[in-house]
Amino acid sequence: MFLKPGFEDEYQRRHAAIWPELKQMIKDQGVGNYSIYWDRDTNILFAYQECQGEGSSQDTTDVDPVTQRWWNMMADIMEVNPDNSPVTIPLPELFHMD
Repeated sequence: MFLKPGFEDEYQRRHAAIWPELKQMIKDQGVGNYSIYWDRDTNILFAYQECQGEGSSQDTTDVDPVTQRWWNMMADIMEVNPDNSPVTIPLPELFHMD
């Protein structure tokens, strides 16, 4: 995902106050151990999440109203698609070690 320059503090502030219903909905979809990292040099946000099943919090098919509201609220500080979902680039895993 891509954060617009100058909105780093606002992004952190909004996520510090994430809506309880959004957190619960993400958990109910089988997403856990969810972290977002920020590359200060590029303003790229890298999300890591462990998912049960095929879904993820970045799935843009059949979006629930809570997620759509969150996307709409975040659209002014991130690069977004026409539906206000964050622009994301799926990254294939090239290495894993247990």
